[in-house]
Amino acid sequence: MIDYLKDFRIAIIIAIIALVTIVLGAVTDKVLRYFLYRKLTDKEYDATGFRFLKHLVITVIYILGFAFALIQIPEFKIIGHSFLAGAGVISLVAGLASQQALSNIVSGIFLVIFKPFRINDKITINNFIGTVEDINLRQVVLKDAENNRIIIPNSVISNQIIVNTNMHDTKCCKIVEIGIGYESNVEKALEIMQDEIAKHPLFIDTRTAENKKQKTPLVVARVVALGDSSVNLKAWAWAKNSTDGFVMYCDLLQSIKKRFDEAKIDIPYPQRVITIKNDKE
Repeated sequence: MIDYLKDFRIAIIIAIIALVTIVLGAVTDKVLRYFLYRKLTDKEYDATGFRFLKHLVITVIYILGFAFALIQIPEFKIIGHSFLAGAGVISLVAGLASQQALSNIVSGIFLVIFKPFRINDKITINNFIGTVEDINLRQVVLKDAENNRIIIPNSVISNQIIVNTNMHDTKCCKIVEIGIGYESNVEKALEIMQDEIAKHPLFIDTRTAENKKQKTPLVVARVVALGDSSVNLKAWAWAKNSTDGFVMYCDLLQSIKKRFDEAKIDIPYPQRVITIKNDKE
């Protein structure tokens, strides 16, 4: 009877610890989310470290709750001592299983400290392009243009080359390259490209005061190559970020094509001449 009462008391204590842990974790999550969303209204505030700290604090709460519940069971105290001493099969298996998790945690800490990217940055990793939505203890979550979530372990990211379009400077340069026929008016084509870029609402002027003083053109457009079937023209168009740059680029392709048609400027396409030879017997 005494053993049953003892077991019942242990079960009650473990249930209370579990309940307190869950409630404390939920309250902490809500409080930190509240402060996080308040901070996100400030455009100058970097939410990366704060969000990572939120995951870390909640994880520590659950680990402590599990540990307190575990030590209530006398049998597990012996296992705990063996684990801490590094003895036994359990310690070996647990150590091997935790290597990858520990690597992700350490890599996540380094990501937060050195900040190769931040929350809401647009990055490219392993040909995956997306906006950083979350950085937690195990992984980085990207959201791509199709609203998919790309989940990449922290340890993988730490060994990859990262392209960050938002680091230090968000401006984006889109290169508009078009080939025209050799019989077309090159000067007119360059003028059309410059005009269409300059009047686009998403285009920004990146010239410095010194550039303006030297009368540097608002839009630079040049002949860059004489191809097999076309004269290749290139113009540089600047936008405030990569999203605006993509929209501007698509609009410019359409508007420049329309202006070229009106000005009778030919955009050649590949042509092949086939000669059929008839052998007479």
